[in-house]
Amino acid sequence: MDIAKNWSEYEILDMANGEKLERWGNIFLVRPDPQIIWKTKEHPNLWDKAYAIYRRSKTGGGAWEYKKRLPPVWHVHYKDLTFNIKPMGFKHTGLFPEQAVNWDWIREKIKAEKREIKVLNLFAYTGGATVAALSAGASVCHVDSSKGMTTWAKENVEVSRISR
Repeated sequence: MDIAKNWSEYEILDMANGEKLERWGNIFLVRPDPQIIWKTKEHPNLWDKAYAIYRRSKTGGGAWEYKKRLPPVWHVHYKDLTFNIKPMGFKHTGLFPEQAVNWDWIREKIKAEKREIKVLNLFAYTGGATVAALSAGASVCHVDSSKGMTTWAKENVEVSRISR
């Protein structure tokens, strides 16, 4: 398994008690992660910097608890790609940063070809792979069942300044 280690604007700062403390640009968020089973925080003082914490409900779902005012949308950059980030009602932020290794692979493969490349991105969410493929010169058909996600993907293409 490859690790997405080329981020400068995203990192997991600490983890404990089923939660992770993340930095998205200069915004700190706490989100649940059931795979985090250890109890001790390595950097307990950092957790106080969280702008928002996603609290799971006992009946399913959950909600964000805001500690500091957040912009409605902010940007994070991965290499020359730009993505809109915002807390959503189901703990997500609109991007899976661990997928950056796949974006690098996609870009490498597309750039290595000496022909037109067409990509069909199914269940494409907010378009991380779409943005990566477009930035490498591919023609991309982005498909998601949610109109909101396809709109968000278009916004990510626009903020990355990729001409289609």
